[in-house]
Amino acid sequence: MNAMDLMLAQATEAKDSTTPSAPEATTTTLQPGTTEESGGAGGAPVSKQQNPLISYLPIILIIIIFYFFMFRGPRKRQQEQRAMLANIKKADKVQTIGGIVGTVVDVRDDEVVLKIDEANNTKMHIVRSAIGRVIKADETVK
Repeated sequence: MNAMDLMLAQATEAKDSTTPSAPEATTTTLQPGTTEESGGAGGAPVSKQQNPLISYLPIILIIIIFYFFMFRGPRKRQQEQRAMLANIKKADKVQTIGGIVGTVVDVRDDEVVLKIDEANNTKMHIVRSAIGRVIKADETVK
């Protein structure tokens, strides 16, 4: 043996003594009619495939969450705004989207007449959709 073979042999002995030995590799021969997946105790089949629904589950959950945040919330607020506009009646105190506060004097199909100033009897005709909110009696104007 030359010096190189001796060093190689010592290195492999040192490596084998410091690390636990791995199980020996065995070769299996397949009998006719058997597959490589069938194995284990008693020849029970071993399944390595995952259900595709489980792998797409996080994406499906993210889409559902986006639906609730992006579409359902604003739609619900729009329905509440439509209901509020449909229920406007005389003597309601309202605030327009421009910030004008007044009392409803007359309600027509698409128009509302607001009394803005009591002293001068100032009235304003506005479109019904320009009303931002109805001010309750116990509420103050912000």
